[in-house]
Amino acid sequence: MFQQTLRAEPQRLLRARDSRARLKLFSGSGNPQLAREIADVLEVPLADLSIFRYADGEVGVRIEESVRGEDVFVIQPTSPPVNENLIEMLVIIDALRRASADRITAVLPYFGYARQDRKMRPREPISAKLVANLLTAAGCHRILAVDLHAGQLWGFFDIPLDHLPSRMILGDYFANKHLENVVVVSPDVGGVPRAREFAKQLGAPIAIIDKRRDRPNQVKEVVHVIGKVYRRTAIIVDDIIDTAGTLTVGAQALFKRGVTTVYACATHAILSGPAVQRLSNSRITELVVTNTIPLAPEKLIDKVTVLSVAPLLAEAIRRIHQDTSVSELFER
Repeated sequence: MFQQTLRAEPQRLLRARDSRARLKLFSGSGNPQLAREIADVLEVPLADLSIFRYADGEVGVRIEESVRGEDVFVIQPTSPPVNENLIEMLVIIDALRRASADRITAVLPYFGYARQDRKMRPREPISAKLVANLLTAAGCHRILAVDLHAGQLWGFFDIPLDHLPSRMILGDYFANKHLENVVVVSPDVGGVPRAREFAKQLGAPIAIIDKRRDRPNQVKEVVHVIGKVYRRTAIIVDDIIDTAGTLTVGAQALFKRGVTTVYACATHAILSGPAVQRLSNSRITELVVTNTIPLAPEKLIDKVTVLSVAPLLAEAIRRIHQDTSVSELFER
């Protein structure tokens, strides 16, 4: 849908906000395949950028073409290796700022450190706010992000932020499967707003898994499943799948309560540690994710389906470049 809308626009609209500024796309090394897909949709080539490492491991960057007065977008998820990708993004932004780019937009398909968004105990950092400050200090003028982990993250940025939910891509995929007797399940209380929007798109009821956690990435027990799930097809909706502990334990709880089939979907598939093994051994029929984070071949098991966010990001980039509404993308 997004790709068709974009290609219908004349190429002249991809020119500048004024007669000087042109759209330029740069890619870090975090997800070059996604950057190439975005460039293909926009029919704009990726700009020339050299990224290298010095002998001591420091990141080096060289902008190989003029960006003076240009409208620049840097595509780089801060996914694992998180610190490498984050520093690379900051160094690229600094280089562009010093090269006199007119406006620099950081395109963050995945925002690392997003889960460190509050103090859980005394003497802990709020790392997500720190990363937001670093992006601003480096010279970033605007952020374009996909499915931030929590709503309060918007307030961490002192520069404009455009937020793209992936529910339209994931929701359309499941709508086209024509599943019957569906219930949309939130894996925790915090994900209820996300599940509610997803359920509205499918015209389905929601249920909630109440869980307790001893420490990050470990679920102690599922306390209760709230909602009617007996003899239904469940779709567990989350934003991030990391070790898949929450997902697989939640699926077990649903089967114990009479669910016939379990699907799952998430925007960001980290799939670290035991995640792939857990998914392989689980009764989950299919896990649908997007390509905000590149998946290694060994993680692309038969149960995993990957959808592209490139058309969505490309359309948002086009609208930002033209200074038109991004929110209209989701008004349906």
